[in-house]
Amino acid sequence: MKYHNPLVKIATGLVPLILLSSCSQSQSVPEAEAIPVVVVPNQQIPYPKGVKRPKLSERELQAISRRIYYNEASSKPKNLMIWNDNENFVSLGIGHFIWYPVGSNKRFDETFPSMIDYFQQHNVRIPHWLISARNRGAPWPNKQAFLQSQNDPEVRELKRILLDTKELQTLFFFDRIHQSIPSIVRQAPANKRQLMIQNYNAIANTKGGWYPLIDYINFKGTGLKPTERYSGLGWGLSQVLQEMRPVAAGPQALQEFAKASRFVLERRINNSPSANNERRWLPGWRNRLATYTQPL
Repeated sequence: MKYHNPLVKIATGLVPLILLSSCSQSQSVPEAEAIPVVVVPNQQIPYPKGVKRPKLSERELQAISRRIYYNEASSKPKNLMIWNDNENFVSLGIGHFIWYPVGSNKRFDETFPSMIDYFQQHNVRIPHWLISARNRGAPWPNKQAFLQSQNDPEVRELKRILLDTKELQTLFFFDRIHQSIPSIVRQAPANKRQLMIQNYNAIANTKGGWYPLIDYINFKGTGLKPTERYSGLGWGLSQVLQEMRPVAAGPQALQEFAKASRFVLERRINNSPSANNERRWLPGWRNRLATYTQPL
């Protein structure tokens, strides 16, 4: 599989981008001649006044891709396709995109069908069975069936696609930030909006700030879905921005974002049903959030 050319057409417009994944067959550019590439979404999505639009350099894209791959899959190909205990869906790719089998209760955002669409938009060669399954649902009805299929050609084929498109999957997260931030601001309580804009812009204007924003929206979502609540309280990016104290751009913005993220996730655990045993995830979550304060 390969991408059709260095001009990658993403959902937000035409963006010049040299994808350096292992599936690319284009010739490498000598480092001395490398031209900085910046990923900038177009202007079609209306933004609230004062909200900074996202922009990524090629170096940031590559660094964020490596970090997310480590966060979600420990940088191991075998972890690109998993089915966790007590979950009714399979998690795929470096972002562990959710894909539900037919007839499942879809409490959380189902993101992998959109990723399949994204693959097609970017001319990634994907098999017909995956295209057909896009609307039906994951081909494994439960975890046992998924585990029994690990040596099937289809599973090996899908794992190879996921391994070869890590940076494209990161661009998908970038698009999600771009598409979601206006709604996150508009749907927040009126008395919180200006604070959220200030804090969001502080992070966006901080070196390395796009990594925690992109990773968290992939990790715990936008915070807008009504079903993603315990005791009426969500745990997505919206809630983190609301819980942050006022902060200026700089390292302190990253520290405050990580602190608010810990508060929101610990609140989720405290409000979760005891049968879920969500506290077992807390050490890993804390380790992940600690990376938000580290330079890329």
